[in-house]
Amino acid sequence: MTENIFVLGLDEANYELLSSLPGTGTYEFHQLLTFDELQGPDISVPDLLEKAQGQLDAFDRSIDAIVGYLDFPVNVMVPILCDRYGLTSADLEAVVKSEHKYWSRIEQQKVIDEYPGFALLDLHEEHTSLPAHLRYPVWIKPVVSHSSQGAHYVQNDEDFQRALNQERGEVEKLGGPFDDVLAMLDLPQEIADSGGPACMVEEAAVGEQFTVEGFSRRGRVEIYGVVDSITYDDSPSFLRYQYPSRLPSHIRDYMMEVSRKVISGVGLTNSTFNIEYFWDPETEKLRLLEVNTRHSQSHALLFEMVDGVSNHATMLSLALDRDPYHRESGGPYSSSAKWFLRRFSDGLVTRVPTSAEIAEVEKAVPGTSIEIAVEEGSWLSEGGADGSYSFGLAQIFTSGDDEADLMDKYNRCVDSLTFEFDDKEEAA
Repeated sequence: MTENIFVLGLDEANYELLSSLPGTGTYEFHQLLTFDELQGPDISVPDLLEKAQGQLDAFDRSIDAIVGYLDFPVNVMVPILCDRYGLTSADLEAVVKSEHKYWSRIEQQKVIDEYPGFALLDLHEEHTSLPAHLRYPVWIKPVVSHSSQGAHYVQNDEDFQRALNQERGEVEKLGGPFDDVLAMLDLPQEIADSGGPACMVEEAAVGEQFTVEGFSRRGRVEIYGVVDSITYDDSPSFLRYQYPSRLPSHIRDYMMEVSRKVISGVGLTNSTFNIEYFWDPETEKLRLLEVNTRHSQSHALLFEMVDGVSNHATMLSLALDRDPYHRESGGPYSSSAKWFLRRFSDGLVTRVPTSAEIAEVEKAVPGTSIEIAVEEGSWLSEGGADGSYSFGLAQIFTSGDDEADLMDKYNRCVDSLTFEFDDKEEAA
């Protein structure tokens, strides 16, 4: 019998990955709302839930699972909708407890030591300053965000006040809709008082960045992969994700153990997750950056190329209340990476690579896949900065024998892709 799987914000690339999973001949995947509806500029969680429920109620066959792999509001809509339809999912409170950046830190304090100094900030206080127990450099960020939006790196008092003024104009974007979700829960007083449009400050971690991916089911917390997150030189913007990790096994084991404590501590179950860390090899300090109650779609093709099956498989198994399926080292390549080709200043896009040019590059460089992220005739700033520091031009996947092979294939792709721009100052 065919099982109907509804995927919030399903797009073509992820549909292809889902359709290649083992046993998918018995699954039928359905888009539940579009990506633009879910990630648009004006989000209303109650309206989105009503629209999604209308689509589900109009479906005349069985609804066997509702899943998603995107950030807010998808990460909270999945447990809400699954509860309404009697389907397996994580508990909403555990999801919010993990995704609310300040609440998550409070919970981490109870079970681990590997977190940075942090504090909640009062945006209504005119003379807010850096709390006495913290030291620069720090990050100021909203308690709810995605893709590092609204995050500001701060090195002194002047930067601190500038970032606070920016936050006052930014936190409502997702914080307002987040309030509708918080209202569904019995909150600790401090979380209830601060509300969704709030921000926090935490000391900046140093070192190399990594992401642990795993799942939790019926008290069992398992890790199935560690991915390197490598930034551009002198920039917090990501250059690439690389799998498998180059970390020594004892450091990977350390991250895995900390991850199990955190996930068990918040009570997250029936869910995939990914946790981002910084490891400083000089001081041998581990710092937990962020907990996400979903797997990373950005890693999906990497796992498929190396392990033979994407991490979507784990999400699907959990949603169907089955033990997750994961196969190690069953893919065609030993190593895989997702690269982010970026520009670090705004500009008018006057040319992007054509479909024919892209197809030619993908054919000439085996194990590659290219996705253009900008449109000709648009300003880069119209698409929004990635983490406030750069503008994405393309995502380039490369798979190969080792890291050197990945880098060689990426450079060959970049050399063959022609973008052209008019600088904003010149075009004005």
